[in-house]
Amino acid sequence: MRNLSVSTATSLKNITIQDDFWSPYISLVRDVVVPYQWEALNDRIEGTEPSHAIKNFKIAAGLEEGEFYGMVFQDSDVAKWLEAVGYLLELQPDPELETVADSVIEIIAKAQHADGYLNTYFTLKEPNGRWTNLAECHELYCAGHLIEAAVAYHKATGKNQIMSVACKLADCIDEAFGPEEGKIKGYDGHQEIELALMKLYHATGQERYLRLSRFFLDQRGQLPHFYDEEYERRQGSIHFPSLRMAKDRSYSQAHLPVRMQQTAEGHAVRVVYMLAGMADVAAETGDEDLLQACRALWKNIVTKRMYITGAIGSMAHGEAFTLDYDLPSDTAYAETCASIGLIFFAQRMLGIEPKGEYADVLERALYNTVIGGMSRDGKHFFYVNPLEVWPEANRVNKNFEHVKVERQQWFGCACCPPNIARLLASLGSYIYSVKDNTAYVHLYIGSQIQLELAGQKVHLVQQSELPWEGVVRFEVGLQTAARFKLALRIPDWSGEPEIRINGEGLTISSDQRTDGYVVIDRQWGPGDIVHLVLPMPVQPMKGNPLIRETIGKIAFQRGPMVYCLEEADNGPNLHQLVVKSDADKQVAFESGLLGGLQSITVPAYRIREEGWADKLYQANIDMKLEATTARFIPYFAWANRGSGEMRVWVAETMASTKFI
Repeated sequence: MRNLSVSTATSLKNITIQDDFWSPYISLVRDVVVPYQWEALNDRIEGTEPSHAIKNFKIAAGLEEGEFYGMVFQDSDVAKWLEAVGYLLELQPDPELETVADSVIEIIAKAQHADGYLNTYFTLKEPNGRWTNLAECHELYCAGHLIEAAVAYHKATGKNQIMSVACKLADCIDEAFGPEEGKIKGYDGHQEIELALMKLYHATGQERYLRLSRFFLDQRGQLPHFYDEEYERRQGSIHFPSLRMAKDRSYSQAHLPVRMQQTAEGHAVRVVYMLAGMADVAAETGDEDLLQACRALWKNIVTKRMYITGAIGSMAHGEAFTLDYDLPSDTAYAETCASIGLIFFAQRMLGIEPKGEYADVLERALYNTVIGGMSRDGKHFFYVNPLEVWPEANRVNKNFEHVKVERQQWFGCACCPPNIARLLASLGSYIYSVKDNTAYVHLYIGSQIQLELAGQKVHLVQQSELPWEGVVRFEVGLQTAARFKLALRIPDWSGEPEIRINGEGLTISSDQRTDGYVVIDRQWGPGDIVHLVLPMPVQPMKGNPLIRETIGKIAFQRGPMVYCLEEADNGPNLHQLVVKSDADKQVAFESGLLGGLQSITVPAYRIREEGWADKLYQANIDMKLEATTARFIPYFAWANRGSGEMRVWVAETMASTKFI
């Protein structure tokens, strides 16, 4: 089969981010988020539920006494933290941080069994339960995260200890699983090992890791069903009674073989992690059927099951997808990890077939849900990302129990905070890729990168004013003139771009427009300058008429940012505000607002309450509207000013109203 993989600019050593918006985030991850999470993993954050994750490893290593505590997948929090550290060290040396990480690796290595097995839950709590409850207990999920951490840390430091641990663990898994006689013909309930094995394959060149990753994907959903056989072997014992994971096969996408799945079902994070692994295997092997399944599920997610913020997963029960166009704002689950997984999937699809639609979604999730999942101080986090909040109802109505109106210091299930850290620490790997002598620019983030084009190293310097203004400048550095292509994404939020090369306007022909990119094919000289201006109008967005929650409402978007109303600016009862989509909109950058934000001010009306005393319903009454002003801020910044109402979707001016 033909190989679909592409050379992507993933080495963080080759890229430096220098961006007014994103550089502070990366500094925050280095200076605050990673140290804070280290304290949390060591149970030193007062007032939070203990993590016990580091202590679990110490007990399993024989360094301390005690019992396992936490979720069955608690090991993965340490692994994701270590992966984030690896990316930070790849960006720049930090001897103190590296020393801390080395101490963790030493503990992990001591906790590993002689045969390579590594999982503190089963080591400490169910020593005879290894590989007996894959539907529920996340053994391969935890292994996958450790493997990802090992690849990142080895790449950054060149140190072999953690890579040796990862390879021994992967070899242990390879001994246990596979199509051969006597091996387990099963797969984990929570996908992760598939994409991790592909990273290990690329790092080591060992074909068995590629084969094992493909085996796990091929086996999922086959009959006779592995979950049934496993359930019978353990005589019906279960770990999560409320979710019936072994019987609800769609929950973990085991209801059909992966190549037959056409709609995104079940736990949202598991879907996109699975798809990232599927895309990796398809790229490496040229498996067109697997790639077609990726395309089908991508289309279903982004055209029928994704929020305007790039969030996915609309139901709290099972943290799951439900059905097409079911996108409630106030009960949304919209887990931060799910949007991060969607970004992983989008990046891999970009590597296979550079299409602007993948980068559009990647950007949407990044600028809205992902950074919205962390406070501006780097010490508070959202697990759930609703598009509408009414704090009083959240305190009383059990349907909103999963929704928090303020970010939390930590979680008993703390998958999201370290996931944010590892994504932002590796942000540079999402900006560019190279294919067929073409440099693709997927994200407009100020940066410098070294690329291999036309047989020589090309130094590309990007200066960007996004997300507040659509002005971007590129400088091309190279030794001698060379011909190659520069592909600039034209985002779905932009109008007709203006492009100048060395000050001369470029007329963009239809031949230069390819899959959402303008492709500039020319002989480049040292010091060539490209200016790109992307129009950034305030766009009143409407939902598909089949989305019941958004009928008669609009949401404002400017550039990649979705905006929202907050009680802090507009007072309570935000549902009473009504706006006109064609009203004049004032855009202003406010340097003193939450570290500097662009707000949008729109003429609006507030529905008055007079005439309704002691009446719940009335006939033949005209709503009276009072002129006011509505102030919107970027969605990612909400809930940084205390508890209050918030909403993204706002009612449009209604017919048959009286204005006063």
